[in-house]
Parts: sequence; structure tokens; C-alpha cells
Amino acid sequence: MWLRRLELIDVRSYRHVTVDLEPGVSVLVGPNAQGKTNLLEAVQRAATGSSHRVAGDQPLVRAGAELGVIRVEATTDEGRRRTIEIELGGGRRRHRVDGQDVRRANEALGVLRVVLFAPEDVGIVRGDPSERRRFLDDVLAQRRPAFAAARGEYERVLRQRNRLLKQARTLGGGAREAAVATLEDWTRQLVEHGAQITAARIAAVRALAGPVDRFYRELADRPEPVELTYRAATGTTVAGSEGGGVPEREPIARRLRDCLDERADDELARGMTLVGPHRDDLELTIGALPARTHASHGEVWSLALALKLATEEILGEVGDRPVVLLDDVFAELDTTRRTRLAKACAAFDQVLVTAAVEEDVPLEGARLDVRLEGGTSSVRRRGEEG
Repeated sequence: MWLRRLELIDVRSYRHVTVDLEPGVSVLVGPNAQGKTNLLEAVQRAATGSSHRVAGDQPLVRAGAELGVIRVEATTDEGRRRTIEIELGGGRRRHRVDGQDVRRANEALGVLRVVLFAPEDVGIVRGDPSERRRFLDDVLAQRRPAFAAARGEYERVLRQRNRLLKQARTLGGGAREAAVATLEDWTRQLVEHGAQITAARIAAVRALAGPVDRFYRELADRPEPVELTYRAATGTTVAGSEGGGVPEREPIARRLRDCLDERADDELARGMTLVGPHRDDLELTIGALPARTHASHGEVWSLALALKLATEEILGEVGDRPVVLLDDVFAELDTTRRTRLAKACAAFDQVLVTAAVEEDVPLEGARLDVRLEGGTSSVRRRGEEG
């Protein structure tokens, strides 16, 4: 698919801007702090429901404005026109898809598909397990939009269960017994939703394993294999290279239930849920060594890029091929890796790239100048008058 138009009203540094885009490569050029990343962030927010820079929507609203508006128009692989409009700020979020209001934000997921790579994404390799869980969940939310709803249900149940565990810790006698009895219903729901989340993540790891290994070798030109392994808090480990597609939920649910029963006393003592997909991890290894602790700077960048390039591939297998967003990536790569990434980009339907130095980007395509003047950013295509 390709993004035809992006319109922002009172979003970040933009008072009002409309950017028309074509298939292929578009490079957004300008010095740092001009508003280039703000454009990619808005596209990411429209496509995935969240920003890669901040947790909430309010920071996206231009300073001094009450509401911000993001509008995107895209064309699917089959030639269908799709639109998304989002109102941000003022304590509300309104979503319109193809001109119609939708009740839940999740209904806008999957309309526009994107894969974003930004310097912060090296945290997938170097960071805490939460970074890798978020990566898998973001892939799944675009690959199967219903996953976002399932994850939301799991998080809701987890919050309720943790709240009850904290309350039970302070109670005694009959009140404690009543709280523990109530806990059973939340435990049952946690197991049900948790097994669904775990099964989906394992399937994603299996789908990603081969492409990640291939892209890493192409980018890094190294012989060491890359392995992805899903490590559940229940003690179960699944190597992506083993294949197998989506695993059966029932064995996962049984194992999760058994572990919750085993840790029941510990959970009551600590007032929190100690087992479940919220404590799982994705282990990344290069050769026989964990990438998080042993990979060099160049290897980390190559692996993080390989994860995102593989995401583009597996998303394209089950729907529209996504738009690829590269935020100031080429500046961080050596000449060899730049050339290899440029070769990979040539296979994508549409690529939006930001760069402070135009010469850092060895890609042919449209150039759009981004400038900040008087506190407001503007975008102008090369060759346009005025």
C-alpha cells in the first residue's frame, strides 16, 4: 500500500500542513529539530494507535492548541482508497475510518500499515524485556488487529487481579478467605487471555525467525546465525527456528494455571501476579551469545534493522504491504550498511526517510524540505514555487 496524503492540524510543530506523497522513496530533509520526525510520528499514530516517542496523545497537540487533528489517505494493494481521521486532546479521542465514526480506537488499526525504524529501536536489542514484548505486540496488532483487543483484555484482568492481591495481603480471617475466593475468577480469566497472548507471540516469533536471520546476514555480512527464542515466565522456551506456526492454546493454558497455583502463596505475600505473558521475554542471540549483552554497536544496529525489515515481510504476507518509515537511520550506519539498507528499500512499495544531511541517504526519490520558522514547521517539495 502507499500513503497518498498526510494532513496535520495543530500537531506538534505544525499549525496546518498537507503533504502529498507518491509511491517509492520520499526523503524529508532538514536540520535537526525542524519537524521531520513529527511527520513520521503522526503517521505511526494513525496506523498503530500510539506514538514511538511518548505514551499518551496530549504531547502530540501543538502548544497552545486545544485539539490536534491527523488525517491520512492511503491506497491499498488492491487500489481501494482508505482514510483515517483522528482528533487528539481535550480529554477525548475521536476516530473516523473511511468517513465514519468508530466506537473503539482499535477499529482503526490495520487500515494503514506501517513499519517504523528509529534510533530508539536499538532498545529492542539492548533494553529491558518490556521493549521486546512491545515489539512483538506491535507486530501482532498490525498483523492481526484483533490481537490488540485481546491484549487490552489481558491488561484489564491483570490490573484487577493485582489490585485484589494487594487488598488480600492486608486482610485476615474470613475477609482474606473471601478475597482469595474472588481471586479465582480473575485467575481463570488471566489464564484464558494469557494463553491467547502467548500463543500469538510464539507464532510471531516463528514467522520472524527466518527473515530476521536472513536480513541480519545481508546487512552485517556476517556468518553467525541469529536465533529468536520465546522465554515464558512459566519456564517454557520456544525457539523460532523450530517452526510450527500457531501453537495449541490448551497446553499453554494448563502450564500457566499450574505455575499460578504453585506461586499462589508468593503472589499473596507480594501482592502482585508473578507469572504470565507480562513477564515473558524474547531472547535474541547472535551465534551462541545473547545480543543484549555481547553484541557490538554495529551488530545491535544490524539486528534491530533486521527485526524491522522482517516485520515488513511478514506483514505483507497476510495483507497490504506496509509503508516503511526510517527516522534518521542512515546517519547512524557505516557506508557498507547504508548501501545494503538502500538495496533492501528498493523492494518496498513506499519508503519515507528523514535525514539532516541529504548525502547520507543513497536512495533515489522525491526530496521534501522541512523547515521550522517562527515556531511553525512547513514542508515543501523540491521544485515548488512560493
